[in-house]
Amino acid sequence: MNYFSHGFRFVDDPYVLAGTAVPDWLSVADRRVRARAARARPLVDDPDPFLSAVARGVVQHHHDDAWFHNTDAFNEVCWQVTQRCRAALPQDEGFRPSFLGHILVEILLDAELVATDPTLLDRYYAALAIVDPSIVEHAVNQIAAVPTDRLAWFIERFCQERFLWDYADDAKLLFRLNQVMRRVRLSPLPDSFQSVLPAARQLVSARAADLLMQDVPLRRAAG
Repeated sequence: MNYFSHGFRFVDDPYVLAGTAVPDWLSVADRRVRARAARARPLVDDPDPFLSAVARGVVQHHHDDAWFHNTDAFNEVCWQVTQRCRAALPQDEGFRPSFLGHILVEILLDAELVATDPTLLDRYYAALAIVDPSIVEHAVNQIAAVPTDRLAWFIERFCQERFLWDYADDAKLLFRLNQVMRRVRLSPLPDSFQSVLPAARQLVSARAADLLMQDVPLRRAAG
């Protein structure tokens, strides 16, 4: 799952919403740091409401991923998209097509969800605008084994960039994919790769209900 698929159900709970994004934010902002469910789970009922909310979001993120990546729908669509990526990159026998197949399913599921209700992405960003990035960073430093001082600035940049809107446009999506390619040190994608995206969108759209069917929010422990 990607940012919006993790978070769209929590637009009315901004710090839980932020927590659902924390593992992915860290993978970009500070890859030394991991916010793991095992460390977050004991904090979901902490008396500090900000820490509790961020911890619940982190636990939700890992719960979502554990379910999502094991569904038949994800694995079938991922394979189909990977095959199209491999056909579009005939000289690439390495990891890039399978990596692209994986992330495109997640990204295009975000795009599909936004297309069903574009106002929800406005609400997503409005909720994050309420969040104090320094509070989220402080909470993450109580969850993670290794502290970070790079998260708060990245949250601010994430909110400024608003790149989730770009997923609806093939040319803009290709630009964003190449940003990811640079970050993970894979070769950039040619302009011709854009031809893969319409079919990939259709594949994800056709299975969107299956990809989200059991994606149920966790509930806070009673008491």
